[in-house]
Amino acid sequence: MISPLKNSLKWIPNLFTLGNLWLGFYATLLVLQSHNNPNLIKISSLLIILASLLDGLDGFVARMLNATSEIGAQLDSLADLTTFGIAPGALFYMLILHDLVWTIGNMTIPIGIILAGLYPAAVAFRLARFNVSHSEDSFDGLPSPIGGLIVALMPLILFEAHLTVPKLLFIGIYIFCAYLMVSTIRYSKIQVSLFRRFSKVRVILLIVFIVSILLVIYLKFGLEATATAIFILLLLYIISGIIAFIIHLIQVFRL
Repeated sequence: MISPLKNSLKWIPNLFTLGNLWLGFYATLLVLQSHNNPNLIKISSLLIILASLLDGLDGFVARMLNATSEIGAQLDSLADLTTFGIAPGALFYMLILHDLVWTIGNMTIPIGIILAGLYPAAVAFRLARFNVSHSEDSFDGLPSPIGGLIVALMPLILFEAHLTVPKLLFIGIYIFCAYLMVSTIRYSKIQVSLFRRFSKVRVILLIVFIVSILLVIYLKFGLEATATAIFILLLLYIISGIIAFIIHLIQVFRL
């Protein structure tokens, strides 16, 4: 029999998850109103980044309180679809793809809308596959929060640094990340590895240390440098999965 106390504790992680969903929804609304105010895209990016912190905290808090539940797992998937699928898709459309059309005679094909839809579709498929079957030690395909953060960081880097970067480069990254999410390339679960190697206290101290470094970078060099540092860390994580996949293929062919 489940005690009333434990039953109430189950809702604490769910509150973080609902916060994640709300921020993703709010980020989407801001993007849709960014026609006359481009700064709203940057605010939307920050909301997605904040939502990713809540996404990480819900699982962490659930494990700390021993309050995991099936409802929490399903709710987490719905929140991730909103925050890391729909919101980044809308953001990237307004940032890069909104004027991408293909005109054939009198017919105009909105290529930008079609490409933008790849992200929420990829995230939905990836989360559905995860709910049906997943490994305890690794992810099949790029985790959707990583993909969502990659897109969310783009406006911060561009707006703050005032860089002129070919649109095709960002479109390529966007499509490639969508592909990685539906692929079967394995990515390690960093949180699982940390909890296996270190105590909960040490994991918390490590998180505080990383956040402190990012805070120092922000205070000394500004938002662009911080966003760039996070972007590079995420790219290294993405590359690590690809390298591991290539090594695995080489070993298979050698056999």
